[in-house]
Amino acid sequence: MAAAVVAFFNNKGGVGKTSLVYHLACMYADLGRRGLAADLDPQANLTASFLDDESLERLWRRRPTPSPTVFGMLRPLIEGTGDITPMPGQQVGENLVLLPGDLELSNFEDELSQAWPRCLEGTGNPRAFRVMSALGRLLRAVGRLHDSEIIIVDVGPNLGVINRAALVASDHVVVPLSPDLFSLQGLRNLGPALHAWREGWADRLARAPRDIADLPAGTMRPLGYVLLAQTTRSDRPTRAHSRWIARMPLVYAQEVLGSPRTAPIDIAVDPNCLAQVQHYRSLMPMAQMARRPVFALRPSDGAVGSHLQTTQRAYRDFSALAVRIARRMSEAERAMPGRAAPAPQAVAGDRRLGALPPGR
Repeated sequence: MAAAVVAFFNNKGGVGKTSLVYHLACMYADLGRRGLAADLDPQANLTASFLDDESLERLWRRRPTPSPTVFGMLRPLIEGTGDITPMPGQQVGENLVLLPGDLELSNFEDELSQAWPRCLEGTGNPRAFRVMSALGRLLRAVGRLHDSEIIIVDVGPNLGVINRAALVASDHVVVPLSPDLFSLQGLRNLGPALHAWREGWADRLARAPRDIADLPAGTMRPLGYVLLAQTTRSDRPTRAHSRWIARMPLVYAQEVLGSPRTAPIDIAVDPNCLAQVQHYRSLMPMAQMARRPVFALRPSDGAVGSHLQTTQRAYRDFSALAVRIARRMSEAERAMPGRAAPAPQAVAGDRRLGALPPGR
């Protein structure tokens, strides 16, 4: 069974999206799930979270020889000399592989802009479909090379053509939010964009040439949102943040899910809220220096005393979130009309995740 692709997407930056993707990718690996972390943001911040500067320089200097980055694997298609060339990703952990980002990925924008309307030409333009499906085909091909069980995708904070192609490649979407006006407005922009992209790709798939295999379905099923807390007092949001938090559930339901609901709901009981994740302020620089997730910091990294207790709490929080997302993905797959239930191995894997203790 092919690995599910879940994108973490918000067109508002500064919500801690890349940090969330990094920590969840590491957590799935820690829980024994073979994961692929894909960096589809031209800024390549996720890649920089995994690799040091020297490794990045060696990776990006591999020109014009084939480079094992997203852009390097797309290059023959972009230059018109072939199709995507899947290559093994960078092993960054026992169960975790990175599909590295590349600053040159922005060079793919022109092709994607032209391909979207050309997919509607006649019975479908073959090259346009190869371009629009390139990211989806690449993610699944690299995932198969590593027998990945889950593919986690980081994208940039915008509604541009690269993100449209990345979402077309995705089965599921998780929306990271911060408690502020900008995230609230971001939902009002993001929801309609997801609807338009999903419907637009469905229209195009109906015209797709039959000789192009492995086209992504582009379902983009919303799994929920993760609220990334900023400043707290005694584990409670400040009054300023509480104002925006109180409005998140209703706006998410209306704009992302298209719900007619008009009555507000407490975020504490909102089924669409996957988690409220703390901002580990003093530990984040420590984690970046050690190139470890917060929950994996050790006393030798400086995590002692209260810091060590915080790392243990972070482990519980991120493991619970990882399990919740895995279950939501499984439930969404089973709920698809005409779709058979997941293979027994996949269901067993989710149960195995759910049975793991919330700590080490």
